Amino acid sequence: MAAIESVIIEVAPAIQVAEAFYNDVFSMGSRVQVRSSEAPTTGFRGFTMSLVVSQPATVNSLIGNARDAGATVIKPAAKSLWGYGGAVQAPDGTIWTVASSSKKDTGPADLQIDAIVLQLGVADVAASKQFYLDRGLTMAKSFGSRYVEFDTGPVKLTLNKRGALAKTAGVSPDGTGSHRLLISGDAGTFTDPDGFAWETPLT
Repeated sequence: MAAIESVIIEVAPAIQVAEAFYNDVFSMGSRVQVRSSEAPTTGFRGFTMSLVVSQPATVNSLIGNARDAGATVIKPAAKSLWGYGGAVQAPDGTIWTVASSSKKDTGPADLQIDAIVLQLGVADVAASKQFYLDRGLTMAKSFGSRYVEFDTGPVKLTLNKRGALAKTAGVSPDGTGSHRLLISGDAGTFTDPDGFAWETPLT
């Protein structure tokens, strides 16, 4: 099984601010790293990071902590057909969604993160699915040409239509330039059809 070991977010210029945000607010450890980059980028960068938690209270706590640390709330937490969640934009510009499949609390917020998900917005879900299958990724779920989920270990990967992903996050799908994202894992070093770059970590 090809796995994602970490996601590297490229930031400019305040790398220390980004490091502190991800360590102190979301406690990402080695799963989310930051790297300095001056690559031009505007608007939606084509991906979101998602934290899956157990209940609404945890969603509210994480979003509140992120806001207090300088993030912008772009979609206030609320109930939906699938559960409860909201979205924030970190100080470096990365969009994070925080969600729970539960609509009711079962206890106090504990800030426990059940899953980290990298959600890629792609032009052609079916074509990107085949691209990743050809590189050894194991598919966990697939819903036609709308959504694909891969079993990639510590960081789960999903493919979504770009417009649908932006809508879920509460932003316009328009954007140009660099994704400012590097995916580190054992699938190899390559760039996918939508320009998302992968690398093999140094041992």
